[in-house]
Amino acid sequence: MTKSMTGFGRSITDNSFANVVWEARSVNSRYLDLKWRLPLFLRAHESELERVVRRYVERGRLEVVCNFQAHRAEALDFSLNKPMAMAMLQSVSELASEMGHDFAPDYTRLMTISSLWQEGLKDAPAELMEALVAGLEKALEDHAASRQHEGELMAADILRRLDKLAAWHAEIKLQAPRVKEEKFQALRTRLSTVLEKLGVEPSEERVLQEVAVLADKLDITEELTRLGCHLDQIRALLGQDGDVGKRLDFLLQEAFREINTCGNKAQNIEISRVVVEFKAELEKCREQVQNIE
Repeated sequence: MTKSMTGFGRSITDNSFANVVWEARSVNSRYLDLKWRLPLFLRAHESELERVVRRYVERGRLEVVCNFQAHRAEALDFSLNKPMAMAMLQSVSELASEMGHDFAPDYTRLMTISSLWQEGLKDAPAELMEALVAGLEKALEDHAASRQHEGELMAADILRRLDKLAAWHAEIKLQAPRVKEEKFQALRTRLSTVLEKLGVEPSEERVLQEVAVLADKLDITEELTRLGCHLDQIRALLGQDGDVGKRLDFLLQEAFREINTCGNKAQNIEISRVVVEFKAELEKCREQVQNIE
């Protein structure tokens, strides 16, 4: 079924080792744009976690957050990068000496410099990674459920608008032959009047030539046929699974092009009114489709 690119999912895993909260939130994007906020010890597993994400999400800007809280402080392994810290303090000490100032380092400030610290785990159970992946999958399942719910609402809205578009399409199709006939008769009358004023006998062959040229300019049969085909394809795609957003967007652009051509060629007030309404409704559909995966 149709899925939205906007969604939120969450899972909580609590075991004897730690409490882990996964959150996944997404908005629309042309491609899959994945952003991570992970504990340092998990960053080495990003590629493995990304493979899990790609099973659930194909398109959208997705932010995945993992809040990891160990139940025991001794389970955490924090180590200070001492060579780097010493080099930084030595450099500041030399600067203070050159400026003629005394330097008394405040070692507690080192705790605020995240680049100096390395984070790990001690005595982590072997199944911890499996539990973390399972938690991520639950969050992504919750995220997928919210996306599907919103996608179904959007699809239902677009289908209602397609019913309007189909009715307007039928109205234009009904009016087009009458408009063309009226234009033909008006052209015949105008040509006959002009030729009579000039004292020239109206030539049926000449009139037919002009009518043929006008017929080509006014004929919107092909445009209406393609437009109807596009609307049918849009309706069919809304019932399919997978990445349909890009195809829907393309079909709506093509439908807009066809109805615009119909309005330009028909040269009729009533048809022009319907065309304006048609294009406005297409634009509303396109706004919805921008958020469909």
